[in-house]
Amino acid sequence: MTPDETGTAAVVTSRLELLEALGAELAGRGYRTRITPRDHAPSLHVMNPDASSLAENILAEEGTDGWWFWWSWAERIGPAHDLTAAANRVALVLTAQ
Repeated sequence: MTPDETGTAAVVTSRLELLEALGAELAGRGYRTRITPRDHAPSLHVMNPDASSLAENILAEEGTDGWWFWWSWAERIGPAHDLTAAANRVALVLTAQ
C-alpha cells in the first residue's frame, strides 16, 4: 500500500502494511518508528527523538466502518485511509510542549 499525493492510502492489504505506511510518514517527519512484534498482532512504536519519554504504541484495527489507527488506550486516532491526518494527530500528541 502506498499513499498518493493527498496522503490517502491506496489499497489496504494488511494491518502490517498500514502500520508501515504510517511509520514511514512519521519517520519522514523525524520520529523514530519500529514495528513490534512481527510474529503477533503488530503495533507501531513511535518515539519523539528529542524527548524519548514521548512515545506511544499505535494499533491498526478493522471495524465495520473500515480500518482505523488506535492509541494504546483504545481511542481512535483516525481512519487509516487518511495517513496525513493520522500522522498529524500522532505528531501533535508526541510533540514536546
